[in-house]
Amino acid sequence: MLESINQWFLSLGAEYGVNPYIFGGIYVAAIPFFLLSIGWLVRNAKAGKSTLLPTMAAGFFFVSAYLYLALVGNNIPVWVWIFLGVLIVYGAWSSIRDTRKKIAAAKAEDQTPSG
Repeated sequence: MLESINQWFLSLGAEYGVNPYIFGGIYVAAIPFFLLSIGWLVRNAKAGKSTLLPTMAAGFFFVSAYLYLALVGNNIPVWVWIFLGVLIVYGAWSSIRDTRKKIAAAKAEDQTPSG
């Protein structure tokens, strides 16, 4: 059974011109870099520094596997692009919402009087 799943998985890569293991590897490997970028973004926002570079880095790591698909893949069906677009928009919205909460919490923590 695992062999048949593996064959199906690899056939998707052959059909669309991508190596599914590379796609999966990029996807998983980007997670810690995405999280580090979010931490950098929160730290910069809390310190009143520019958040442009950490935001761009987080965005890059967020879509890096899909960039591989877009650059290397071929014959990708339209429904896949629509599905990925929805996932990216939802993920970006969710990340922005969570990051804003973290920034607000960090600023509120700095505003509370200690003593």
